[in-house]
Amino acid sequence: MPTLREPFHAGPTESLADAFKALFDEALMLVDALLSPNKIINEVEQMRALQVAADNIEAIDPQQAELLRSRAARIGLR
Repeated sequence: MPTLREPFHAGPTESLADAFKALFDEALMLVDALLSPNKIINEVEQMRALQVAADNIEAIDPQQAELLRSRAARIGLR
């Protein structure tokens, strides 16, 4: 089952430019992470606390647990 509904038709220069842009974006994210490790550590700690809280209330309130897991996932996507 294809994941794309329409075929991707990009010329070789477009795909090469897109690849370099993606590489550049990833490099910027890496530099940002290396320059601010405390930010990454704080985000991981927040995600872990939300996951633990979700695990603790899973049996009592599954909807609230799912909400907490969703918040943890959003933190991870930043």
